Amino acid sequence: MLRREFVGALAAAGLAAGAMAQDGRGTAASTSRRRRGRIRQGLWTVNFGESTSLSFDEMCRFAAEIGVYGFDLIPPEDWPTLRRHGLEPLLAGSGPVTFEDGIIHPEVHDELEASLREFIDLCAEQGVRTIITIGGQRRGMSYDEGADHAVAFLNRIKGHLESRGVTIAIENMNNRLTDPRFGREDQIFGHWDWGVSVCERVDSPNVKLVCDIYHLQIMDGDLARRIRSSSRWIAHFHVAGVPTRNEIDDTQEINYRYLAEVIADLDDFDGYVSHEWRPGPGRDPLESIAQAVEILDV
Repeated sequence: MLRREFVGALAAAGLAAGAMAQDGRGTAASTSRRRRGRIRQGLWTVNFGESTSLSFDEMCRFAAEIGVYGFDLIPPEDWPTLRRHGLEPLLAGSGPVTFEDGIIHPEVHDELEASLREFIDLCAEQGVRTIITIGGQRRGMSYDEGADHAVAFLNRIKGHLESRGVTIAIENMNNRLTDPRFGREDQIFGHWDWGVSVCERVDSPNVKLVCDIYHLQIMDGDLARRIRSSSRWIAHFHVAGVPTRNEIDDTQEINYRYLAEVIADLDDFDGYVSHEWRPGPGRDPLESIAQAVEILDV
């Protein structure tokens, strides 16, 4: 979309989203487009499309207008831009943790712990409360051994997380699809129960999971039951359409309106639900974002 078309598209998308009741949860959500607030939503920059001409500042302006709370995986140097628009960095990046090693390889634990403690401190000082992290590639390691190593590492840092008021959340990823746009080859945290068991063993209020519903559907299904049964361990949700990882509307197989009701009814979840889908071919990203936010606004 051309930048000169932005203002008109912004107004149109805002009208499409509709005016909702104020949720009373504070300053993170824009008051430009009030929403019911049972689901606190966030965006990714990928929602705006690979060819967008919008600056991040313009993305934030649009996000504030439609009443979301912020963005995921925005680098620290851009956190001030978010906050100028009344938004927040909802989920910080993984810091020193890599897709290859993750937290399951003990040979990197010492170096990783030192760097991650510094990143936790930065997030705490900047008021960012949740950090994403990664299980890592198995490279022949058994699931049980990987879980043991993950638990050992998380036990080393959970005290620091608790004292700084920061939560680390391991994201599930499907390892069936090898194209990195859709899956992550050889990742240990493919099946949901692996991550739940790790959290149960660490048993800290600051060690939880990112529930990526796209990946969960591909690997395990049975979405509503799994979300309800493990909600105490979920810090954050990601949503995208299955099978194409595009919009979450009725062109895809998941009924996200129903899942939004499931999430809103959870007694022990107070995090965010962020949109991680990419716009489909020929779709207007701003209209798609407005529609997706409306779908989850239950």
